[in-house]
Amino acid sequence: MFRRTFIRTLGAASVSAALPLATRELFAQAAGQADLVIQDVEILRLVGSHEELRGKNHQHQVQPLHLYADRRPPVYRDAANAKLEAEPLTQHYVRIRTRGGVEGLYGAVDREALPVLLGPLRTLLIGQDALAIERLWDQMYRSNRHSRASHYMMAISYLDNALWDLRARRFGVPVYRLLGGPTQQPVPVYGSCLGFAVDPALAGPRAAQLKKEGFRHQKWFLGYGPGDGPKGMDLNVALMRALREATGEDTEIMFDAYQGWDLQYALEWCRKVERYRPTFLEEPFPVADLESFDRLARATSVPLATGEHFYNRWEVEQYLESGSLHYVQADPEWCGGVSEVLKIGHLCSVHGVKLVPHCHNIHGALHLVASQSPALCPYGEYLINHVPEKLHFMKDPPLAQSGRVALRDRPGFGIELDPAKIKRQDVLTSV
Repeated sequence: MFRRTFIRTLGAASVSAALPLATRELFAQAAGQADLVIQDVEILRLVGSHEELRGKNHQHQVQPLHLYADRRPPVYRDAANAKLEAEPLTQHYVRIRTRGGVEGLYGAVDREALPVLLGPLRTLLIGQDALAIERLWDQMYRSNRHSRASHYMMAISYLDNALWDLRARRFGVPVYRLLGGPTQQPVPVYGSCLGFAVDPALAGPRAAQLKKEGFRHQKWFLGYGPGDGPKGMDLNVALMRALREATGEDTEIMFDAYQGWDLQYALEWCRKVERYRPTFLEEPFPVADLESFDRLARATSVPLATGEHFYNRWEVEQYLESGSLHYVQADPEWCGGVSEVLKIGHLCSVHGVKLVPHCHNIHGALHLVASQSPALCPYGEYLINHVPEKLHFMKDPPLAQSGRVALRDRPGFGIELDPAKIKRQDVLTSV
């Protein structure tokens, strides 16, 4: 009698993750959620192969290390004899299973997140109510002093996304319906051109062709930085000019410098290209360098973007308060999952800043865009040369058509693995 009264009084929501597994399960069952108790957290390691075009579409982008001559790659050229070749491919997906057979699936997972995901966080989740997503996020975040960033936050992100998938499968709806949508379906996307040669003579015609294919919003990756001297600057400016001339005035053209510039370099490039109206310049400096973002924003009319390397809402708020950004690009695989990006979106809306989620993988970001007002999320990102590989092991993957991605009306994120593409599947519970 005492035990039943104790359970009724406290309830499952007050049980600490520090309690023994059997006790946690007892509380969950007493709350009527026995079928939704998390039984296991696993990694599916999928092994197979895919076709890759060797010798083409492997243009490098400028990176911070390229400041050093011995770290700069040679000038890139597409090979004349490029051909498709079979390449081995291994990807990891996280799967959360409940006692009642409900599952959540998400991936592909970055390999560096696996030790945390299958270590302390796996132990924390087993025995908990799978639908208590906000509570579980808060406990994962509070469980370690390093959880606010890096691989720890990446692991939290993947688990949060898998829990959203599980919840949506439990109720038989796509994730975007639980988030408030459908608001934008199919989802408008900008063509992210990572890998395409940045030689202006090649990039211009390529951009014109992409526009014909429906990509009226394009992001190109700048190949040169301060270490390349005046010639590199001239090539970066020539790329902007060639893209504008090839696509006309009705195409949005963005640029990504991937933390590879300094303030003086960014000021010069912006001054030289302002007349071509770039939609935004992304991440010219490391995220830690808020001062440079602030000074550049006050000195140029070129809108600024960053955020794929934000790890939480508190980092975003510092930028929003500074007034430095026009676009926040928080990534639901890296900054806390769908749960955290929703909160970041609320902050952005208060400050009049657009949220355009970075698409390391496509699922979380596009379901977020599909569920939000276009006033907040005008479009998502679509890595033209990389999405097919990232979705290789999926059955009927959501690929872009005419600059839009139609999300399937399947429960969860719509991830269904294709056994025909999987040569070997291993289930991991530790690393």
